[in-house]
Parts: sequence; C-alpha cells; structure tokens
Amino acid sequence: MKKKEPVKDQMNSNLGEDSNVTDNMYQEQTEQELQNEVEENPATEEQTIEDASAEVEKLRLENEESQQRVLRVQADYDNFRRRTVKEKEELAKYASSVLITQLIPVIDNFERALATGSDSTDNSAFVKGVEMIFRQLEDVLGSEGLKPMKSVGEPFNPEYHQAIMQVESDEYEEGIVVEEVQKGYLLKDKVLRPAMVKVSQ
Repeated sequence: MKKKEPVKDQMNSNLGEDSNVTDNMYQEQTEQELQNEVEENPATEEQTIEDASAEVEKLRLENEESQQRVLRVQADYDNFRRRTVKEKEELAKYASSVLITQLIPVIDNFERALATGSDSTDNSAFVKGVEMIFRQLEDVLGSEGLKPMKSVGEPFNPEYHQAIMQVESDEYEEGIVVEEVQKGYLLKDKVLRPAMVKVSQ
C-alpha cells in the first residue's frame, strides 16, 4: 500500500513551484517593459552612447590639463634649480669682493707712502706713515675676523703650533713656547695658519 505524502510537504512543494512561476513571470514582464521602452524611445541607446562619449572627452581634456600643469611645475622647478646653482657660483666667485673693497684704500695709502718716501730724506716720517698703513690693514682684516695668535709663554698645542725646534730654557718649563718664528692666525675660531715656534725642553 502506497504511503501518502504528508500534507505539509506537499504544500511546501506547491509553494516552491508557485514562487518559481512568479519569478519567471516577473522577469518576463521586466524584459518586456525594457523592450517596450527601447521600442518607444529608440534614441535612448544613442543618447547613452553620446553621454558616454561626452564623459570620455571630458576626462581626456582633464587629463591633458593635468599633464600640462605637471609639465609647467617641472619646468618651473628646473628653472629655479638652474638659477640657484648660478647664484651660488656667482656668490662663490665674488665672495671676497667686500674684503677687496675694504683693502683698496690701504693699497692707495701704500702707493702714496712709496711715492713720497722716494722723494723724502726724512726716514722717520716714512716709517711712521707705513706703520699707520699697517694699522689700517690690521683693522680691515680684524673686521673680517682675522686675529693673530698669542703663542709665546703658552703651552705647546699641536692644533695651534708647529714646532720647528726644541731649546733649553731657564725661563720656561718644559713644553712651553719660548719663541715665535712665524706668527699664526685665526679666522674667527678656525686656525688659518699655525704658528711656527720653538719649544722648551
């Protein structure tokens, strides 16, 4: 004897079939509506293509404008870099122009002293004039940060002194500078030229 299917299962089966039928009917209706819309408005597809083309053209123009802007910025940067390099070269080339300008009056005074010294019989006046010019030169160089080292009586320091000889000394202890053979100079805080000295032993 064949068993009857439960009523609940049969109802669920019927509901599933009804749902599939409904979905198929809805899909067919939607497709039909779209087909009708295309048939009623044949320009819709053409309009969509035109809109897409316009959008593509707009994006192309924006891209070209962006590229031009990048090229302009790059050109400006290249010009700035070249100008900066040139300015640095000019600055290095004429860095000493301020100092030279200050030294020109010293040269003028030397020329005057030499011109009058050859005609004058008073050597003391000539020497006094040269001393004044020397002080003027010291002032100019001092204003640029040049100063002579004080070496005699100072402990020997290889950073500041160049020892050329060791000598016996009753006046100074061992390792003290007793004589300066050539003056050393500092430019601000940097050793420009070490002093040549004799050191006690």
